[in-house]
Amino acid sequence: MTAVRNTARAALWRNFSDTVLSALATFGRAAAMGARAVRIGVTDAVRGRFQVHEALAQAWFLVKVTAAPSVLMAIPFGVIVSAQVGNIVSQLGADSMIGAAGGLGVIKQGAPMATAMMLGGAGAAAIAADLGARTIREEVDALRVMGVDPVQRLVVPRIAAMMLVAPLLNVLIVVVGIASGFAVAVTALGVTPGSYWASFGSFTTPIDIWVSLVKALIFGFLVVVIACQRGLEASGGPRGVADGVNAAVVMSVAAVAVLNTVVTQVVTMFFPLRMA
Repeated sequence: MTAVRNTARAALWRNFSDTVLSALATFGRAAAMGARAVRIGVTDAVRGRFQVHEALAQAWFLVKVTAAPSVLMAIPFGVIVSAQVGNIVSQLGADSMIGAAGGLGVIKQGAPMATAMMLGGAGAAAIAADLGARTIREEVDALRVMGVDPVQRLVVPRIAAMMLVAPLLNVLIVVVGIASGFAVAVTALGVTPGSYWASFGSFTTPIDIWVSLVKALIFGFLVVVIACQRGLEASGGPRGVADGVNAAVVMSVAAVAVLNTVVTQVVTMFFPLRMA
């Protein structure tokens, strides 16, 4: 009986070790590809060989698949934040603070996370599916045979497109989320428009906006690198492409959630909440 338990423990430990090593190897390959893509993109931009047309085409595609869902997500998010915060501060007799609490919630947390979810859901799935289909059709291998770097040809334009779309999407979600929260606060909670915007302006600083945009850029870069890496490593036919898409979406959302916790703690340490 003891021998059986020891064998089971050994097998479990081996599986755990293999999983951890596989995850670390995947992270290493993704980090290496991201660093290489940045280096190639900067070099191409300096030499005037950057694929501007392809990057803009990819950016327009990302806008088409993420803009409408982002608006639909931002509206209920702004409503929920405003309603929940409004109920709490109303019990404390501080109705005028709804604008500050709701606005900061949308700007500092809601908009960057919603942007990451949209880019990680729709954007990462589309990129992983596209590159995965090219990989299993051996188009990527054909590029290598012709002396064309797949990272330069396929990855760099998509990273540039994501870096362009992420802050724009973040701004869109901020505007829609705050507007929907303002509508709920004024119509349902009885807050005057003047007090809402006064409290919002008193506690919201330019640093909050910049932090939101920087977080969106970081999340977008993380999402697109994961999507490209899973797409270029797809194997096993259509099933492999589907697995790559699923892995890209799940890994993107999980990585963004962990990174958001770290970034929030760092930002809170260096830029604590204060009145404008």
